Amino acid sequence: MHCASSEIWHDPALPFVESRRACHSRACYKAHSHPTFSIGAVDVGFSRFSGAGKRQVRLTPGTLVLVPAQRVHACNPEPGTAWSYQMLHLDAQWLQQLRLEMGTPAADAGEPARIVRSVELYQHFCQLNALLFSGAGVAEKHAALVTFMGDHDFSAYPALEAAPIAPLGRSVLGQLIEHIEQAELAELSLDSLARQADLGRYQLIRAFRAATGFTPHAYLLNARINRARQLLRQGEELAEVAYRLGFADQSHFQRVFKAHTAATPGYYRTAGSPVLGLLCSPSRRFGAPTSPLPQVQRKT
Repeated sequence: MHCASSEIWHDPALPFVESRRACHSRACYKAHSHPTFSIGAVDVGFSRFSGAGKRQVRLTPGTLVLVPAQRVHACNPEPGTAWSYQMLHLDAQWLQQLRLEMGTPAADAGEPARIVRSVELYQHFCQLNALLFSGAGVAEKHAALVTFMGDHDFSAYPALEAAPIAPLGRSVLGQLIEHIEQAELAELSLDSLARQADLGRYQLIRAFRAATGFTPHAYLLNARINRARQLLRQGEELAEVAYRLGFADQSHFQRVFKAHTAATPGYYRTAGSPVLGLLCSPSRRFGAPTSPLPQVQRKT
C-alpha cells in the first residue's frame, strides 16, 4: 500500500510564489478561490475539476489546470481513490507586472480556468517545481520561474467556460471585494456587507453567489484562510492568527483551514523546515520511475 505525504514550499526571499506536492492523497477540498494565479498538475491517478459552471472535468495524469485569481474551483480525487499532484501559486500582481514587461496579456481575476494536455508543458512544469523544492539558490529559482512563465502563452489554450455575469454590476462587486480584501476580516459580517452594497441581506446573498460562486459567508471564510496563509508564512503564532481573523477559537480555525487547504495551520507554518521530510521515499513521491524526466528540446 502506498504511503501518503505532502510538502509545501515557500521562501521569504521569493514571497510571490508558493508550491505544494502531494503523494497518494485522498484529501478533498471545498470549493474555494485564491488571490493568486495557480497552476495544478496531475501526476498519478484521476481527479474531478469543478470550476466550469455546474459540470466537472475529469483530469488524467499529465494534465495541467490553469486557474486565474478569484476563480472559484475545487479539484478532488475520484471517489474511493488517491492521486498525486502538484500546485503552484503565483502572486497575481507579480505575474501581471511580468506580463507587462513581456508585452503579453495576463489573465484577469475571475476569468475561466483552462485545461491543458501537453506533454511538453507538463514536463517543463515538473522540472520547474523540482527546482523550487531543491537546494538551488534563490537567483536560480527566480530566473527559472520567470523563464517558464515567459516561454509559455497560456492564453493560447481554450478556456472552459465564460465567467458568470455579475448581477451586482462589476463596479459594485469590485468595490465589495476590495472592501473585503482591505478590511479587518474579524469585523465583517453579512449585515455590514449588505449596507456597503446598499442591498437587503437576502438580495446580497443571491446576487453575490451568482456573481462569485460563493455566498458572502463562504467568501469571507475563504478570504480569512487566504489571509491566514500570508500571516503564517510571516511566522505569526496560530492563536494570534485565529484571534485576528475572527475565528471562535484555535480549534475552529484549524478545522476551517484544513478543510480549505488539506493541511493543518501548524504544518503550513513550518513548511520548508528540514525536519518535515516526506513520509515515503523520493522514488515513490509521484508513482514515477526513479530516472529523471527526459529533457525537452526547446523550439528555436
